[in-house]
Parts: sequence; structure tokens; C-alpha cells
Amino acid sequence: MKAVHFLVASVFLALASSLASASDPSPLQDFCVAINDTKNAVFVNGKFCKDPKLATPNDFFFSGLNIPRSTENLVGSTVTPVNVAQIAGLNTLGVSLVRIDYAPYGQNPPHTHPRASEILVVQEGTLYVGFVTSNPENKLFTKVLNKGDVFVFPVGLIHFQFNIGKTNAVAFAALSSQNPGVITIANAVFGSDPAINPDLLARAFQLDQKVVKSLQAKFWWDNN
Repeated sequence: MKAVHFLVASVFLALASSLASASDPSPLQDFCVAINDTKNAVFVNGKFCKDPKLATPNDFFFSGLNIPRSTENLVGSTVTPVNVAQIAGLNTLGVSLVRIDYAPYGQNPPHTHPRASEILVVQEGTLYVGFVTSNPENKLFTKVLNKGDVFVFPVGLIHFQFNIGKTNAVAFAALSSQNPGVITIANAVFGSDPAINPDLLARAFQLDQKVVKSLQAKFWWDNN
């Protein structure tokens, strides 16, 4: 009987440990360089691993984050990611990086990262940033950041950045996943393919159905 109780307790502890994990699972080896060729590879954590003996310094290297990106788009910002897609050696390491360029009054619109927390530092400019907590409080946390200031966005919460200055702004952010994912709220809701039933959205957002259809047409076009 004691053995049964011990087994049940072990199962619950294992479940609790897995549910408590807030980021990518810890790697089981020093590194696991991502590889598309599955020959002589092992499938680990979403990517096949290159034979460690064949790894090179370039598997852990990326160049170009010093280069400003164009912000001539509808939102006035550009995100340059450095994740496992750009650095194969990030596979299983649970971390990635982005550079964000903002035009004057440009924004990184409300979005969420389903698999990562984010810590952002402002290199140039002044940003109004914030995040909103989950239901039912939906409490807004905001701050105005200047050069050298840092702000944290908890995993999964909707957050944003807005350049409130008259000059360009630049920020860098680290995320607690090799592939954090991003869901831009307006694009996902109004630009989904196929489109969400406009009757549902009209009631959910308390909008006239014509407004919803107009938004859907705009964001579908932007997404495609």
C-alpha cells in the first residue's frame, strides 16, 4: 500500500513540475544544433540535431543587429528576430533576441508571445510601453522608458511599445524561448484566414457589423 501511495505522489509531483515550467524545457546536452537533414540526427525539442562533432562557430553566430531596419510600414516599426531560425545553435537553449526599430510615433502593436517572457532595453529614443493582466482584472501596467531603461513583459500577456518621441527609437529584447511565437491581436482577430464570423466579432467588440467587415477586409489584405 505504501508503494502505491509513493507512486501516486510521484506522479502528482511530476505533473506539478511540468505544469510549473514557464519556459522551454532545459536541454539534455551542452547544445543541440538544429539541422534540416534527418540523416544521422536525433529529434529533440522541435528540431533535429546535428552531430556535435560537425558543429562549427557559425552555428552559434549571427551578424547584422547593428543595422537599422526600414520602418516604412503601416505600424511604423520593424522587428528583426534572432531565434532558432537564424541561429541553429539556439535549439534547446531556451532563449532568443530581437531588435525593434521604431519610426517617430511608430508602434509595436498589442501582441503576445505564447511561449516566452520578454525583457526589453531601450537603446535610443523614448517608448511608452505596457502590458495587460489576464481576466477578470485586465489591469494595465505602463511605463515611459528612456535610453538605458528596462521593462519586463510576463509570458503570454498582451503588451505593446509606442515611440512617443519625434525621432527614431531602437530597442533590444531577450525572450525566454528559442521560438517564442507572436500573435498580433488585431491581425489575428480581424485578419484570420478564413475570416471569423462578423456577427460574433460585432457582438464581442460591441461594433456595427459594417465596421467589423471593413476591419476584416483591411487586415486580411494586410496579412496577405
